[in-house]
Amino acid sequence: MNDPEKSDLGIVAVKPTNKAGRPVAESVERRPGTKGNAEQQHMHRTQGRDRMSQSLDRVRKAARLRKKDRFTALFHHITVDALRTAFYALRRKAAPGVDGMTWQDYEAELELRLEDLHARVQRGAYRPQPSRRTYIPKADGSQRPLAIAALEDKIVQGATVMVLNAIYEGDFCGFSYGFRPGRGPHDALDALCVAIDHRKVSFILDADIQNFFGAVSQEWLVRFLEHRVGDKRIIRLIQKWLKAGILEDGVVTVEDKGTGQGSVISPLLGNIYLHYVLDLWAKRWRQREATGDMIIVRYADDLVVGFEREDDARRFLDAMRARLEEFELSLHPDKTRVIEFGRRAVVNRKKSGLGKPETFMFLGFTFICGKTRSGRFQLQRKTRGDRMWTKLRTIKEELWRRLHWPIPEQGKWLRQIVSGHFAYFAVPTNARALAAFRHHVEELWRRTLRRRSQRDGFTWDRTTQVADHWLPKPRILHPWPDVRFAVTHPR
Repeated sequence: MNDPEKSDLGIVAVKPTNKAGRPVAESVERRPGTKGNAEQQHMHRTQGRDRMSQSLDRVRKAARLRKKDRFTALFHHITVDALRTAFYALRRKAAPGVDGMTWQDYEAELELRLEDLHARVQRGAYRPQPSRRTYIPKADGSQRPLAIAALEDKIVQGATVMVLNAIYEGDFCGFSYGFRPGRGPHDALDALCVAIDHRKVSFILDADIQNFFGAVSQEWLVRFLEHRVGDKRIIRLIQKWLKAGILEDGVVTVEDKGTGQGSVISPLLGNIYLHYVLDLWAKRWRQREATGDMIIVRYADDLVVGFEREDDARRFLDAMRARLEEFELSLHPDKTRVIEFGRRAVVNRKKSGLGKPETFMFLGFTFICGKTRSGRFQLQRKTRGDRMWTKLRTIKEELWRRLHWPIPEQGKWLRQIVSGHFAYFAVPTNARALAAFRHHVEELWRRTLRRRSQRDGFTWDRTTQVADHWLPKPRILHPWPDVRFAVTHPR
């Protein structure tokens, strides 16, 4: 194990230099608004990303070749370059944490701040601040708690995520899609559609883990991390974030459960937890216990499993419930069920006189057993009704606040909203829901404009003209799932 290449990859416990990967040139104060400095900054960011990518490529290669080795030298990969890349990956308009620091304020003296932050992280003087608790409404009317971390905590977490992704991306199962580089919700949707269309699926287990991000056992999480991460400084850094606490109503609370949903590192920690608790176990169950065909698609804590035989579905559900309880998780009693669904389900239920198969929901869509014009089976997706109405209520409230804005400004804002909705939901078989959404937005806008004055002139014809000018027409933007899936995963 004295191979110098292996030592450089961080597989043996050899302490690297703390200055590895740091920029050679001194940071200088930049003057905003000058073209030359903007170009230099862009070049500086590009060079930093290249250095960081080369460094992490060696970790990535070693992780794929040695699946059971523990990486004992990872901390030196958290460089100024990594911190800078993590900073520019943050949302510019994100709400500030307890520090009150915005993205724009931090960028004003970015290099000096990053140098200071890097020095504090490397010498162990970095202390994360409590996350600020906020709530966002869910489609079912309940509130989802989110933890908003301080800006510097987001930066260090982002850099750590890049380092850990280099290890875990080679470990994660192919049916895991949530919050992974190069994978998005439409990849999971495509995979599920293709599997239902082309595999022997007659039953669907629609499972939802109850309050997952708030129920994760931090003790188990650290034990799972230590399977691959032998660098105690990385483990301590993650433990600091887990124990930083949540600030709500002026009181900081620290718990031994949860990953702080809303933080930068929370999705990766959730994937690591479910990788060991659920994914590896489910993969083994499919190989050893299933008597028929079986497909799995997981996006974060949302899980859909398809089966050829109902007995497999029932046994898997019972076994999964017991498996999750071992690791302090539980299934939502109202959102977890086994239904008959698929091409064979349509035929079987028709013979039994049971009517159409039930529907299920996944990633904002309702999945339906439909038919083509020629009468053949067609898996159809349409926008979840509760999601659409929640969005429309939000638009209505915001339009009232913008009541006296000039029409062009209202139109530009509504164009962004409708375009964003179409960018996600404009999938084949969903044209009617897209048209309905645009119609309702147009009607809300018409009502708002008519309230601006008692002598309004906004007839249906004029409203239609204004809406046609500003609002995009509904059209399908995504290809059929099997087309894109074949390109992404060529056989």
